[in-house]
Amino acid sequence: MRRSTNIALVPVFGDLSVRTVPALREALEALIARGSQRIVLNMADVSFVDSSGMALIFGMVRRMKERDGLLSLVNVNPDVLRAMRRARLVDLVPVSALGAGGDVPALDPSALPLWRTSLPVNGDDLQTARERITELAQRMPFSHDEVFDITLAVGEALGNAADHTCGVGILATVSAYPDRIVVEVTDCGDGFDGCVAQVAPDSERGRGIMLMRLLVDSVSIEPRPGGAGTLVRLVKLSS
Repeated sequence: MRRSTNIALVPVFGDLSVRTVPALREALEALIARGSQRIVLNMADVSFVDSSGMALIFGMVRRMKERDGLLSLVNVNPDVLRAMRRARLVDLVPVSALGAGGDVPALDPSALPLWRTSLPVNGDDLQTARERITELAQRMPFSHDEVFDITLAVGEALGNAADHTCGVGILATVSAYPDRIVVEVTDCGDGFDGCVAQVAPDSERGRGIMLMRLLVDSVSIEPRPGGAGTLVRLVKLSS
């Protein structure tokens, strides 16, 4: 299980049945008790979900919503996805099929944003920046859950920038286009290590990058143009 401050990625191993539900319920209850606002179940190894498994997911969706949180499922295989559609579970929880996703279409270099806003970020008051990002994302045609994910992903980028730049010199720029929102977080310190593939499993940096990629459609990390520091670019496509 990989966990950040507000986000947890939980792998589900084997079938989700009456035999395995108690252990998963215990793990999820522990995460909720510790304050996780966003739980992602990785269903890549699940080939069957019985009625007790469906009931567990329904129950956890309600628990998370009661706490203004969100649970979602990723890498769901076709047979399990069909069963979830029959149970109308997909009407209540974000579900991504196995192999879903792909490359984000490149933005036309000549395209101008509908609007763009930049805000300096106080590393000691990230909550104010997150609230402002939420307000800006709500101006776009995103669902409540999508805005929630955008805010959490940007929060991961801001938190990392604050940790590795002594909390100063952080700038967030939000640009809106007809089909997407682009958030760029720049800092003047060492920022993210771009060598993501070599990050150790218990590294907070590696987890942050991986979790951001679960929450938005594209994450790129590169040196800040024109000076020391890092630029993290997050892209979320609108439906």
